[in-house]
Amino acid sequence: MTSLDRVRPIALQDVRDAQQRIAGTIIRTPLIRLDLGPGSPDVRLKLENLQPISAYKLRGAANAVAMLSEAERRRGVWTISAGNAGQGVAYAARAAGVPCTVVAIETAPVAKLDRMRALGAKLVLVSYARAWQALEDRSYPGVEGTFVHPFDDHNFIAGHATMGLEILEDAPDTAAIIMAIGGGGLVTGVGSAVKALKPQVKVWGAEPETAAPAARSFARGSAQEFPEWTATFVDGAGGKSVFPRMWERMQPVVDGIIVV
Repeated sequence: MTSLDRVRPIALQDVRDAQQRIAGTIIRTPLIRLDLGPGSPDVRLKLENLQPISAYKLRGAANAVAMLSEAERRRGVWTISAGNAGQGVAYAARAAGVPCTVVAIETAPVAKLDRMRALGAKLVLVSYARAWQALEDRSYPGVEGTFVHPFDDHNFIAGHATMGLEILEDAPDTAAIIMAIGGGGLVTGVGSAVKALKPQVKVWGAEPETAAPAARSFARGSAQEFPEWTATFVDGAGGKSVFPRMWERMQPVVDGIIVV
């Protein structure tokens, strides 16, 4: 495994720079009110399903690929994904004119696998357990190129953080933000941006009860594994563990975890 840059906070300037960098690639998605009937709380939905890949991961991928050096791009890029990060990296790589390989989880929806191929990615299909190990190792036998980690990557997280800027621009009176956790890149990014501007806003992650290592980590005060992980239809959220590097990033900017 290659040596890693030290973990550092996602600075507000990193997020503002990412916002400008990816403006021509992503869509500034609407924040719409969810009508739950009279007397219901004001709940709003950030429609990231309107992105070109139907997922927020394009934000992080576009920023991460844009930040690569020419030498790194010439090597081609690769990532590991259940579908959304793979689509994002493939989309950004195609726009940059560089080859892309995705080590993809074999149980990912066929539509996502087909979309990655349509975006020009070469797929290497593996089990969930093998993919998670590759995420920890940051390598996979026979796959070469510049690795773009789908969550443990400063530039990837900064791209996701742009969503936090948009939420506060559209709803300055926001009291709390809830978002799903897989590896923790989204909640870390949005939490970093929001806490920098309005530290009183609560930031909560959400995990399925079948895959809730972040909830266990917050309960115990350190990065935890979740050995009883069980596969469900929730293929894009919940992991087998919280990586120590992600815990270091997440803990200061996330108020807690909701398990559903």
